[in-house]
Amino acid sequence: MTVSASLCERLGHPANSRLLIVNADDFGMCHAENRATVDGLDLGVYSSSTVMVPCPWFLEAAEYGRSQPRADLGVHLTQTSEWQTLRWGPVAGRSAVPTLTDERGHFHPDVASVYRHADLGEIERECRAQIDQALAAGIDVTHLDSHMGTMQLDPRYHEIYVRLAAEYRVPLRVVPRALLMRSGFEAVAALIDELGVLMPDCFFFDGPPEPAATADFWNQRLESLPVGVSEVLVHAGYDDPELRACCPKWEQRVADHRFFTSAATQRRLRELDITVVGYRALRDVQRAN
Repeated sequence: MTVSASLCERLGHPANSRLLIVNADDFGMCHAENRATVDGLDLGVYSSSTVMVPCPWFLEAAEYGRSQPRADLGVHLTQTSEWQTLRWGPVAGRSAVPTLTDERGHFHPDVASVYRHADLGEIERECRAQIDQALAAGIDVTHLDSHMGTMQLDPRYHEIYVRLAAEYRVPLRVVPRALLMRSGFEAVAALIDELGVLMPDCFFFDGPPEPAATADFWNQRLESLPVGVSEVLVHAGYDDPELRACCPKWEQRVADHRFFTSAATQRRLRELDITVVGYRALRDVQRAN
């Protein structure tokens, strides 16, 4: 296959294919999230998932990765801890990355706070610690992405993100190239090309505005899916007291999971001739070059 071939062709599909990665974010956050994510992975409706290594239920996610070595699991690089009743902190340890934590040793609650306080060297140290811990736990890491977009919203962070993907030889979640070029990330786009890091052609980072709009939103997204490799993210969840207690937007997680695991959605994907793929296929191509 020539270098000029489309990503679809490099993955062994016709150039005019519509390929879709359905990624379940936040694997490891809590047990309710894990249960829904595992069920979606086992059903094949989630073609990949990304694990939050610092979170309380990481070990359960890692156990799944060991028991299902072909599962498409990446690392959801995490530098924020946004919930009030469920908090987490750095894998590297507070003393190793003090600028990444608040006075109680938890990550900062939002991206703006990270950018105000964090040292870039400590950001890279923590990212490496999370990737290495996932690998040490037996997860065959297929890709990297970024919790709340922290590693993608500042060019300095994005450069670290790309270099880590190249070093660990895995693809990345990245916004479409045209958006990078319009947003002052030209150097990041050039670095991605230079280092040979693969990414989907299109990443949709939005979701339904409210639970009642879930089916209409996702059906419209599927019907308008462009040619190429696209990724959508889903936060899976089951309605139980744990999820209600820790996650203010628990209803949306439950609604998204119900939509993607429904027989109607799987039938609609077939009708639209959309092929669901995972990041492992991208990783195989990246490592073959």
